[in-house]
Amino acid sequence: MPLMKAVQVSKPGGDFELVERPIPEPGRTQVRIKVEACGVCHSDVLVKEGMPGLQYPRIPGHEVAGRVDAVGADVTNWKVGQRVGVGWHGGHCFVCDACRRGDFILCVNEKITALSFDGGYAEYMIAPAEAVAAIPDDLAPADAGPLMCAGITTFNSLRNSPARAGDLVAVQGIGGLGHLGVQFARQMGFRTVAIGRGADKESLAKKLGAHHYIDTDAGNPAEALQKMGGARLIVATAPDAKAMAALVDGLAKGGELLVLGVALEPLSIASLGIVIPRRNIQGWPSGTAKASEDTLQFSSMTGVRAMIEKFPLEKAAQAYDQMMSGRVRFRAVLTMGG
Repeated sequence: MPLMKAVQVSKPGGDFELVERPIPEPGRTQVRIKVEACGVCHSDVLVKEGMPGLQYPRIPGHEVAGRVDAVGADVTNWKVGQRVGVGWHGGHCFVCDACRRGDFILCVNEKITALSFDGGYAEYMIAPAEAVAAIPDDLAPADAGPLMCAGITTFNSLRNSPARAGDLVAVQGIGGLGHLGVQFARQMGFRTVAIGRGADKESLAKKLGAHHYIDTDAGNPAEALQKMGGARLIVATAPDAKAMAALVDGLAKGGELLVLGVALEPLSIASLGIVIPRRNIQGWPSGTAKASEDTLQFSSMTGVRAMIEKFPLEKAAQAYDQMMSGRVRFRAVLTMGG
């Protein structure tokens, strides 16, 4: 039986293990992907450290780029050799109320790549056909991988926000999500403000496309935004609940705080600050495979790319540690075959 290399976690809190496994066969409605690259995302901590109901051993990874290697008997929309990717959204049931309304990302039986089935820290993986997205020819696998999660989360939330071209849009945090958010905001025609900590980040923010930079060490960012007229939208990417809550006062009347960074602490926001000026707080959970395709195509057209550091599959543990420590700039990507 043919074997593949894979990196798995055998128990909650366990180490990453480089193992050999049989190459899996796709079911009738599934696609087998020969993985070429897989991004290392902070959400991989759910596999590494464990969550209720997760079955082990499990292969992490939900920022997958590769090629179709085999298809199930009932798959008609994917062909062997096509360049494809898989992101966080790993499939849906088609029959719940959300699916019947076409809102597949809110499926009550949603599958999550690497949580519901093995992910992309491997030379091959299996995915439901509806979770697969086509990758443009001019996007290298290592560039496409991070766009399948960090990219779609920022792009899809921005394009579905109430902000329109010319509006003041601020992006809090210049990290794995934020450095993509700044690029997408600029390319969508927003008056883009990057919010970071330290004057040393200003040059990077401007290079990414920000029209303005606000240094939180130099003063109150909400006050700085109000001096610009107030933000129509603030995209909060840094997982700091206190910092997110403080930004609400920087919104214009009718503005929205878009929460993408997942903080463990609750958001504490004074109701008066949102009721009188009619402000909103919105979360956004990635998107479906079609939204991934839109993200990839937009990135291809506009030149939006993640800043990445590559690691071979065998160094998955090092890549994960670099990501968790914040030392990687800004997305770690595993590449297969060295």
